[in-house]
Amino acid sequence: MIYSCEEHVDIALDTIVDEHGTFPILSKLTVDNLSTTCEYCEKPAVYMVANE
Repeated sequence: MIYSCEEHVDIALDTIVDEHGTFPILSKLTVDNLSTTCEYCEKPAVYMVANE
């Protein structure tokens, strides 16, 4: 599972495909998760990308 901002969502999608060989699941985070930061920068995460 990878948390990402708008800018890095494409990298997160590619990472899931490369590491797991499956179609990624893209979920938009709710307001409750606004304290979560992007794994590639320090911006607030907007999406969660997972493989299951």
